[in-house]
Amino acid sequence: MELDTYEAALQYLFSATDYEKMRHVRYNADTFSLDRMRRLLERMGSPERRLRSVHVAGTKGKGSTAAMVHAMALDAGLRVGLYTSPHLVDIRERIRVGADEIPPESLRRLIAGAQPILDRMRAEDDPPTFFEIFTALAFRHFADAAVDLAVVEVGMGGRLDATNVLVPDVSVITALSLDHTQQLGSTLAAIAGEKAGIVKPGVPVVSQPQPAEALAVIEAACREAAAPLVLVGRHVTYEWQPAEEAGRRGGRLTVRTPAAVYEDLFVPLMGEHQALNACAAIAAAERAGPLAARLTPERVRAAFGRVEWPGRMEFVTGGVARACGWAGSTGPDLVLDGAHNRASVERLVEALLRHFYGRRMAVVFAAAADKDLDGMVAALAEKMPGVAVVFTRSANPRAAEPDDLAARFARAGGRGGETAADARSAIEDAAAHVGPEGLVVVCGSLYLVGEVKKYVT
Repeated sequence: MELDTYEAALQYLFSATDYEKMRHVRYNADTFSLDRMRRLLERMGSPERRLRSVHVAGTKGKGSTAAMVHAMALDAGLRVGLYTSPHLVDIRERIRVGADEIPPESLRRLIAGAQPILDRMRAEDDPPTFFEIFTALAFRHFADAAVDLAVVEVGMGGRLDATNVLVPDVSVITALSLDHTQQLGSTLAAIAGEKAGIVKPGVPVVSQPQPAEALAVIEAACREAAAPLVLVGRHVTYEWQPAEEAGRRGGRLTVRTPAAVYEDLFVPLMGEHQALNACAAIAAAERAGPLAARLTPERVRAAFGRVEWPGRMEFVTGGVARACGWAGSTGPDLVLDGAHNRASVERLVEALLRHFYGRRMAVVFAAAADKDLDGMVAALAEKMPGVAVVFTRSANPRAAEPDDLAARFARAGGRGGETAADARSAIEDAAAHVGPEGLVVVCGSLYLVGEVKKYVT
């Protein structure tokens, strides 16, 4: 297959097994094989060995934390790579050098260059998955670009994730809660064991506050690996309050670490959970060699003021009119959030009540069928009683059916649940409940958020 166009290269890439679009994936060392990932990287010249990195795992907040570290490295004048997943609109969002997404031609060349290696591994009955391939391409792109630092978000879990071939400057574990339970386990201790799989001998670990059973697992892993553990809430503390600056909603905070005090920071991301992400990001930056030497409170303040992380409590003024194609109308505003387990839905509702107290709201909700559907809809029913909820589905093959979601919502005590065939119809129905001064909240799935963003960007 000739990969002489970007479209042909993507078609070849997407022909690989993609667990992001599959239900009931077996989670074991055969399906998620670090040995296979290492063989692939070795044939590509072992680019991961040329990278200084920050490795970020967790259930909630890992993307925001990675984005903050990336922003600090940019402001410090470093050449910095950022690898995240999933993407919202364009696959190139996953790989950035500096502020720029990987150019289409660069991605085409990387895929074409890897094609003989991938074809050989397929012939050997050792085919890499989509995520393994894309991770390897990201590492090669960063190495070729000679980045000073790569900020790398774990895809799922940690222990068996394709990114776990890295030996980073510092590892980060953000807030843990129940998610991917079919793959990672049904208890917080089991999930913590998978996340703590990124702990490396002697490499510092920064952890956000964790439930006791999860923290015990992380502490044990760090002791065994002689990895220094820095705990947000114990070694790193903060003060936070909601704030608005230049029309952007977020929070103003002060962060104290053993090394420095970072005062009067404005983070244009809503919710107090972003303060915890900021603490973890700063603690990680203080331990990331190339960045640590350049870190100052002034640079952190400037970097945080510019940080962006789309699809996470993202506020879109007049977003309903844009999403629905209403010409000449402002319509209600939108909030887009990728909350996709019970804990993240609860944090979303808490943030909404802090930032938009008294404003009329309606919710558009879709989720993958293998998520904690009962937990998420129960959180909506309990935390937002009386708020209209319109259930729909994303285009992802793993999506749950709207009728099933509505039935679960009713069993959880929710009232007024409705269904709609697609995201745009759901937004129109939700808007009818709140009026032009109201707020429509889209949540439950990053895939749903990505579909809506196509309409509003």
